[in-house]
Amino acid sequence: MSRGREWPGAVELVVRAEDGDELRALAHPPLVGEPAVGDRVLLNVTAQARGLGTGGYAMVVALPDALPPDRPAGPGHLVKARYTPLQTMVLGVDEQESPHHEALRTADDLAGLPVVVADLHSALPAVIAGARHAAARAGTGMPRVVYVMTDGGALPAWFSRSVAGLRDAGWLAACVTVGQAFGGDLEAVTVHTGLLAARHVLDADLVVVTQGPGNLGTGTRWGFSGVAAGEVVNAAETLGGRAVASLRVSGADPRERHLGVSHHSLTAYGRVALAAADVVVPVEDATSPLEGVEDRAALLARVREQAASLCAPRGRHRAVEVPAGEPLRAALAQCPVGLSTMGRGLEADPEPFLAAAAAGVHALALTG
Repeated sequence: MSRGREWPGAVELVVRAEDGDELRALAHPPLVGEPAVGDRVLLNVTAQARGLGTGGYAMVVALPDALPPDRPAGPGHLVKARYTPLQTMVLGVDEQESPHHEALRTADDLAGLPVVVADLHSALPAVIAGARHAAARAGTGMPRVVYVMTDGGALPAWFSRSVAGLRDAGWLAACVTVGQAFGGDLEAVTVHTGLLAARHVLDADLVVVTQGPGNLGTGTRWGFSGVAAGEVVNAAETLGGRAVASLRVSGADPRERHLGVSHHSLTAYGRVALAAADVVVPVEDATSPLEGVEDRAALLARVREQAASLCAPRGRHRAVEVPAGEPLRAALAQCPVGLSTMGRGLEADPEPFLAAAAAGVHALALTG
C-alpha cells in the first residue's frame, strides 16, 4: 500500500489486492484510523466494481491489524450513518449539550438570509465564484459563505475535495452537515436546523445548500436525489429566508432531458417546491458576450422558455435575469478548485457553471 493525496478527513491510497491487482482506495481516518504503508485493509469495492463515477474509489472499511483506539466518551448523541457498521456519534449544534443550544432553542427566523439552492455538488464553487465576482465589482467586502450539505450524495463531508479546497482558499467559511451527512464544522439534524445554525451561529452572509458529491439518478422524473432541492426551497422560505434557485443547465449534455434546463430542476422547483423562490436565469451579456460557444443564443432562448414555466404568471416563482458573459466566465476560471460536472469542465460545457455563478451574483445582491 502507498499513500497519495490527502485533505482533511481523507487520504488516497493505492492498495494491492490478494490477487495482485492494484486498486485506488480512499480512507476516512476519523472513521477507520490512520493507514500506514504495509497495513492490511478491508475494502468495499461495490462502486468501483460497477464503474460508478465520482472518484471511482474502493472504500476502506477497516484496518484489521491497526484498529483505532476507542473514542473517549464525550458530549453529543447524534448518530449519523445510523445502524450501519460505520455509524458515528457527533455533537449536534442544536442538541442540549451544545454550547449553541440556547441560541437555537427558540431560533425560528433567517431574517431574509439568501439561500442558494442547487441539486448538484458541482454548483458549489461556481455559486461562490459568482458571489465573489459580484462583491469585487461592487467594491464591497467578500461575503461570508456557509455551505449546508445535505445527504443525497456522499455522507462524509470529508469526501469533497471542493469543500477542502474552498476552505483552504478562504472562499468558504464553514460547512454544516445535515440529515445523515456528517463531518462538517457543525452537525445538524435537519436542513432547517442547519440553516438556522448558519445564520445564528456562523453569521453567514449567504448560504449554499446542495447534496454532497455523487448524486443518484435513475433516468426517471422522480428517481433523483437532487429532487430534494425543492424541499430546501420550502425550508428556506418557511424560516424567513430568501430562496434563490440555481438552475441545472447544460449546452453539451447529449441527453435531451438535460439539454437547456434539466428536467430535474423543472421537477424540483416546479413540482416539489411549494414556496416561491427567485429563479435565476442566465442571459447573454450584450456588453461582453461569451465567445467560442456555438448556437448559444438558441440555447439561452431555450433556457429562458423552460424557466418561464416555473415563474409568474405561469408558475409560482420569480424570474431574475442575470448577464452571464465573459467577465463571469473569467471569474470562474479563477476558482481555486476544479470545476467539473458530469465529467465536463468549464471549457467543454460552460453553461452549468455560468448558471450557478449567476445565482451567486443575485444572492450577493440580496445581502445588502
